[in-house]
Amino acid sequence: MSAAQRSAVSAMQGARGAMQALLQPRSVAILGCSSDLNRISGRPLRYFLAKGYQGALYPVNPNQREIAGLRCYPEVGAIPGTVDLAIVAVAAERVIESMRQLVAKGVPAAVIFSSGFAEMGEAGAAAQRELLAIARAGGVRFCGPNAVGVVNAFEAVTASFSEYLEGALPVGPIGFVSQSGAFGTAIAVLARERQLGLGYYVNTGNEADIDVADALGFIVEDPRIRVVAGYVEGIRDGRKLLAVAERAMALGKPMVLTKVGRSAAGARAAASHTGALAGADAVLDGVLRQKGVIRADDEEQMIDLVEMFAHCRLPKGPNLGIVSQSGGAGVLACDRAEAHGLRVPILGDATQDSLRQVLPQYAAVANPVDLTGLSLAEPELIRRTMKQVLADPAVDIGLLWVRLMDKYAGLMTDIITDVGASTRKTFVVSWLAPPPVALKALRERGTCVARGAAQAMDALAGLVRYGEARKRWLDDAPAREADAGRPPVPPLPAGAGAVSSVPAAAILHSAGVRLVPFELARDADTAAAAARRLGYPVALKIESRDIAHKTEAGGVLLGVADEKALRTGFAQILRSVRERHGAARIDGVVVQKMLDPGVEMVIGVQQDEAFGPIVMVGFGGILVEVMQDVVFAAAPLTFREADTMLSSLKAAPVLQGVRGKPPVDRAALCNFLVNVSRLAAAAGPRLAELDLNPVMAGADGSVAVDWLLIQGSESE
Repeated sequence: MSAAQRSAVSAMQGARGAMQALLQPRSVAILGCSSDLNRISGRPLRYFLAKGYQGALYPVNPNQREIAGLRCYPEVGAIPGTVDLAIVAVAAERVIESMRQLVAKGVPAAVIFSSGFAEMGEAGAAAQRELLAIARAGGVRFCGPNAVGVVNAFEAVTASFSEYLEGALPVGPIGFVSQSGAFGTAIAVLARERQLGLGYYVNTGNEADIDVADALGFIVEDPRIRVVAGYVEGIRDGRKLLAVAERAMALGKPMVLTKVGRSAAGARAAASHTGALAGADAVLDGVLRQKGVIRADDEEQMIDLVEMFAHCRLPKGPNLGIVSQSGGAGVLACDRAEAHGLRVPILGDATQDSLRQVLPQYAAVANPVDLTGLSLAEPELIRRTMKQVLADPAVDIGLLWVRLMDKYAGLMTDIITDVGASTRKTFVVSWLAPPPVALKALRERGTCVARGAAQAMDALAGLVRYGEARKRWLDDAPAREADAGRPPVPPLPAGAGAVSSVPAAAILHSAGVRLVPFELARDADTAAAAARRLGYPVALKIESRDIAHKTEAGGVLLGVADEKALRTGFAQILRSVRERHGAARIDGVVVQKMLDPGVEMVIGVQQDEAFGPIVMVGFGGILVEVMQDVVFAAAPLTFREADTMLSSLKAAPVLQGVRGKPPVDRAALCNFLVNVSRLAAAAGPRLAELDLNPVMAGADGSVAVDWLLIQGSESE
């Protein structure tokens, strides 16, 4: 965990008391409470009473003496006892004064329903800033404004006007936080329809104060919660979210996140390739993968994943054993599984022999196993076949695909329950058009029933990715501990902007980043002497802090074989650069030793607004922005995280050696990445951008051939 992430954890721990008052209050005041319990400002009281809340309730309304049999107070200051949580359901123009009253009363937490703030333009944003300033000065944490509210089903806390509360309030092991009130409510209802109990449901509204990470950070600590999920449209404090993800990983509680806005996330223009490629969504994908957070594409997939995490054991590996009533469904499942990197191994000879004794001669038994139409008349075949497949040593996950079976609803329920109880492996059912009574019974028993074969594969892939990420995280514990005790990387020197090659090289060398041997020459004679020392052939590169991409400026000449070619090339480079960049400051020409060809990689650092320093790695060279085979992660990296980044590249097999070339020294490349990441973490925003392209990766290690380092200002 980086220093920034440790700071985020500390801040969350300091706010825990206020979050407890928000989500587990012993007393609640409802400001603006209506005597009409069907109105937005009256619903919370109705819900508190209907759901059986055991704490103290204080309606606040100067125009009422009593509401729903409870004494009504003219203002919050008139309440005789302490108040943990205040629900603010007054008009926008009265919210700021209400906050002052909460400060005076010493109320630690509030939920603000009222709209008319930052979502309404600059005037509303100014009012929201004033509201936040008053709250912070007075020690009040609040959710909102423009929030639907918070629900804690364990203690029947219903500080919300959400329509979700019109139905049953099932208690369950899932915590859900949403930035969208309407969409969040729809997701909560969808979860209930799947018989998934939400222990917590929180809508954060405008997030003037409490955000998604704050809420998830508190909820994940509750021992009654097994899975946390979130729907987000924007991430304000990525470091805090990553700290929560690490805490969830430590607790063994999967986190599922649906983040919308993929198409709107464009890469901003920047000097480095990393900056040009670091679109917000690409960065988010990388850092979530790094921390074991499973990203869902939409609300249905999020519920699929949550249901599977809540009810299924984590698989030991990615190997699937598929039993199906339809050969076509089995093929579909195989296709989807392989698209996710899951495997469908051939079953062992012993398993196939035992299956042939049960199934018709024409049945496929290798994997997937086709139950044939006989299973429609003899459902017991399903029990025997599925158990045999799950017993095969090559199988980590069992998937059963069935359809209809209305006539045998009760028997099928018992068969599926028995199969699940008989194995310690992951077992999932995909039942197409199941009888409602059977579906309800299975979900009540905690059996995961997927909507279809494709949806089952999508969710199972999430289970496998999480299991792999958690194993890496646990295995990395000694490395994280060792990294915490390492001496710090030397700080960057004063100044801002592009750093020339020689001082930039000194910074990189100090961080253990290996560079190609080079010398800076200010004239042809000096260049010739340098080439003799380095040994021909050499490369010539213009040295100018004003030219980020030397090739496009005509400032690079490769494979210079002798002194005559060097002198001619030296003059050619200067002439070309001056023609294209007449105003550029030219410090000379860098003479570099030419390396044997290797796999060209690009490695870089970019400051992300939400997540801080991020590291990029991909296949590089002049076509890096065309190929865009790159991945991102937050700095610093462990060795295993670096290795996982390399495995995530589409062209990763190239590193193993192709067309007779030896494999790349992968360990050296991972260490190279780790050293870059430590520099990024230590420098923080002072290292605005770093571009190492290409990095020649070969059998004898990895060496940066070209580097661009840009420092941020001292004030950043």
